[in-house]
Amino acid sequence: MPDPLLIAKNAETELFLLPGLANRHGCITGATGTGKTVTLQVLAQAFSRLGTPVFLADVKGDLTGLAMPGAESAKLKERLTRLGLPEPVWGGCPTALWDVFGEQGVPVRATVSDMGPLLLGRMLALNDTQQGVLALVFKVADDEGQLLLDMKDLRAMLQNVAERAGELKLRYGNVSAASVGAIQRALLQLEAEGGDRFFGEPMLDVADLMRTTAQGQGVVNILAADKLMQSPRLYGVFLLWLLADLYERLPEVGDPAQPKLVFFFDEAHLLFQDAPAALLTKIEQVVRLVRSKGVGVYFVTQNPLDIPDTVLGQLGNRVQHALRAFTPRDQKAVRTAAQTMRPKPGLDIEAAITELGVGEALVSFLDAQGRPTPTERAWVLPPGSRIGPATDQERQALRRDMPLAAKYETAVDRESAYEKLTARAAAEAAPQGAPAGSAAPAAEGGGLLQGLNDVLFGSTGPRGGKRDGMVQSAAKSAVRQVTRDLVRGILGSLLGSRRR
Repeated sequence: MPDPLLIAKNAETELFLLPGLANRHGCITGATGTGKTVTLQVLAQAFSRLGTPVFLADVKGDLTGLAMPGAESAKLKERLTRLGLPEPVWGGCPTALWDVFGEQGVPVRATVSDMGPLLLGRMLALNDTQQGVLALVFKVADDEGQLLLDMKDLRAMLQNVAERAGELKLRYGNVSAASVGAIQRALLQLEAEGGDRFFGEPMLDVADLMRTTAQGQGVVNILAADKLMQSPRLYGVFLLWLLADLYERLPEVGDPAQPKLVFFFDEAHLLFQDAPAALLTKIEQVVRLVRSKGVGVYFVTQNPLDIPDTVLGQLGNRVQHALRAFTPRDQKAVRTAAQTMRPKPGLDIEAAITELGVGEALVSFLDAQGRPTPTERAWVLPPGSRIGPATDQERQALRRDMPLAAKYETAVDRESAYEKLTARAAAEAAPQGAPAGSAAPAAEGGGLLQGLNDVLFGSTGPRGGKRDGMVQSAAKSAVRQVTRDLVRGILGSLLGSRRR
C-alpha cells in the first residue's frame, strides 16, 4: 500500500491524501492569486513521485516549472520556519509537453469522426437544428463508408450532402441549406482560431499519457493552454473529449491502490458554461464512471458553484482557498461554498474562507472509510519543483527529448472523404466523347462465360470506368465496416450512441 501524500499542515494536524481514494476525484477552488496553481503543482508532483502519471492544462504558462528542481531562497526559508512547514525534497518531475497548435509542445490531434457530432456541435456553438444536420452528415458518412478525418473531409461531406438533399430527404430527413451554410461559417471561424490543426492524424493515443519512467515515477503531461484559452469552447471540448476517450478505452479496475492517471481540469467553468442539458448529463456520467477505470479527476476553478451540483457531489477531496466577498453576490457565493464543506466544531468555515492568506486553505480529504474528514484550516506545503515557468531553452530541450516526438510531430493525410468525393466529382464532370463504335468489339465474343466473369469480377463501362463485381463489392463492404468500427467506436458512451 503506497504511503499517504502529505499535502498541508497546521500547528496540530498533518493532512494526508490517501492514494487509494485519490480516484474519488476532487477540486481546488479559490479566487485569483490565492495559491490554486501551487496547490495543483504540489498534488501533481506528489502523484508523479508515487508513480501515477498526470495530465494537466497549463493555462497561465507557469506549470512547466514542474520539470525543473526548485531551490531554497531566503524568503522561502523564513516562511517555512514561521509556519512550521518541512523543507520539500527538491527535484523536478519527468515531463512531456503537448500543444494542440504544435507550437510549445508535441502536436495533439483527434479525427473529426472520433470527436463525434455532439462534441463538434458544442465546439461550433450550433443550435438544435444545425446540430441535427451535423448528426445527419455523420450518419450519411457512416453509411457510405466515408472517413471524416480532418476539416476538409467534413467540408466536402457537408457540400455533398447539401447537393444531394433531395435524394437523401426520404431516408435521413430534410437537409436545410441555411443550416449547412451556418455550419460552414462556424467551421471558418474555428479555422481562423487555429482549430483546424487539431483535426487529423496521427490521433493521440491515450496510452501515451500513462507512461512511467524506469525509476518508477509517473510522467507529468502538460498541455500548453495559454493560446488554447483564447478559444474557450475548443479548450473545454478538447479536455472533455480526452476524458471521455480515457473512459472508453481503459479497463475496469475498481479501486486500485493508487490511481492509474490523475487528470487536472483547470478553468473548469468552461466545461459547464452554457452547456446543454444533454451534454451536462453525459459529463456527469463520465465523471461518475471513470472512477472505476482508476482515473482521478480534479477540477480547478475560482468558485465551487462553477461546478454543477451533480458533479460537485462526486468530488471527495477538497482544497478551498480564499474567496473575496465585496458584493452581496460574492457574499452569497461564500455562504454557499461554506455549506459544501464538512463542518468542524470550533471552525467558522464561512468566516475563514474570506480570511485565508496566500497558500492557506480549508482542506477536507476522504478518510480510510471513504468519508470526508472534518474541514481543517491549514497551509499547503511548497513543492519540490520550481515555482514558475521553465525558460524557452529548457522548454525546447524538454520537447526535443520527448520519446513520442517522432510519433506525433508529422501530420499524416491519407485517403478519406475529401479525396474520394473530389475524385467522384471529377469523374462525373469528365467529357463523354467516346467513339460510337468503340463499344462494339467489347460486345463481340462475350458469351455466357464473359457475362459470368463480369458479374463476379467486374467489367469496364462505356466511359472506361471500372464497375465492381460481386467479389470486389463484398471485399470493399467488409473493409468499410471494419473502418467504421475502428473510427466511430471510440466515444460511443459519451455520444449516447451504440457501437457500430
